[in-house]
Amino acid sequence: MNNNTQFYHALDVDPRRCIGCSHCLHTCPTEAIRIRNSRAIILENRCVDCGKCYSVCPTKAIYIKQDDFLNIRNYSHSVVLIPSIFLGQFPDDIRVSRIYAALHELGFHHVYEVDSATSLYTEAKRLYAENHPEKDIRPLISAFCPAIVRLIQVKYPSLVDNIIPIRGPLDLSAHYIRKVLTRQGVDPSEIGLFYVTPCAAKIAAIKNPEGETKSIIDGVLNMDSLFNRVFRLIKEQGRDYQYPPLKTQRLSSDAILSTLTNGERRLCSSWRSYAIDGIKNVQNFLDRLENGSVEGIDFLELRSCDQSCAGAILACDNRFLCGERMYARANKAIAREKEGNIAHDREMEQERDYILSIAETEPIQSRSMMILDPDITTALEKLERINMLSDKLPQVDCGLCGAPSCYAHASDVVCEGCQVSDCIFVQRYREERGEMTIQEGNQRLKEIWGDDRLGNL
Repeated sequence: MNNNTQFYHALDVDPRRCIGCSHCLHTCPTEAIRIRNSRAIILENRCVDCGKCYSVCPTKAIYIKQDDFLNIRNYSHSVVLIPSIFLGQFPDDIRVSRIYAALHELGFHHVYEVDSATSLYTEAKRLYAENHPEKDIRPLISAFCPAIVRLIQVKYPSLVDNIIPIRGPLDLSAHYIRKVLTRQGVDPSEIGLFYVTPCAAKIAAIKNPEGETKSIIDGVLNMDSLFNRVFRLIKEQGRDYQYPPLKTQRLSSDAILSTLTNGERRLCSSWRSYAIDGIKNVQNFLDRLENGSVEGIDFLELRSCDQSCAGAILACDNRFLCGERMYARANKAIAREKEGNIAHDREMEQERDYILSIAETEPIQSRSMMILDPDITTALEKLERINMLSDKLPQVDCGLCGAPSCYAHASDVVCEGCQVSDCIFVQRYREERGEMTIQEGNQRLKEIWGDDRLGNL
């Protein structure tokens, strides 16, 4: 089990590019951004790597840390693990076999679609539910989206036991392909597994996995970057290029659609369940669930991004167009199955016992951002001070103090040693009472927003 006290974060800020515009400050769903010395900083204990800040940054100062593509050359058997939505990024006139061929020509020895593990992933969740009938952990919550897992860890710790500690299709597929190649006589040290990620949260989850000490995956590649490499290669080769015929996976329709909204819920028809996408929508629902105003639910499929993975921050195309392509591919799969052509993802079921034996991880632990102090008495005293100070602040959440809300500023004052006079309303009040000069107030603003922005105030 991972006992690190800090999360690994895939998101970071380049101070050379940051202009302190505060777009990220007001977008972050967990209030993990502050403006200090005219630059954005990310509070590690609050960030869930959802990537909302990355999406709104106008100068690309917020970036995603990723592995070097050339690392694939370190292995004689490099495997690219792709989610089905990667194929959904390409125009309709580019065949799946053409994409597979391009990936091989870029240096990968094997191509594997991770959603092949969907049926066994679903069975593992069902078995977990049967083995854990306790009412106090209902509804069970999917661990598929790592941003949601972290959101619950830091903001809804009372619900952390509801998260199903089951490895997702990515990890199950990685274990499967490594076992298959090893059985074929490949030296395990020569097998390199590289996942093509649509989001920052999956990078963080691989680098710092929950419920286990180390991920089986060797590297993570940015989907946007790899898409551009593949698409450029295909365009350079032209329509008449004769690429070598390759065996491509024929996933079932359920596997193809598993990463879209309702992808898990539709496979749990016997459960009363909800599928909710968009991190703000998820937060609104979890608020109600934690308050006890929602009852009688067996299972929750929660995804951070709109339209789930099709709307992830590293997806290249419009999420609705991607979804349409995936539904078209799923319809073809249904037609094949009616003709008796068995989907290739059924091949993994030959390793059913092995996959199910490694599916469950250690229980996921909370890492609440609301832990104010290890000593409960001190923590309660701090909480009382935060609430009292917050009530005295203007509640306009203007962000001029460098925090996203008045409550966040009150918390920073009590816990981080910030000054309450960073609030411009407090400054004006103190100036009127003669407790602070205009020059002192202006100096406080300069320390937050910088001399250049405030000129010669």
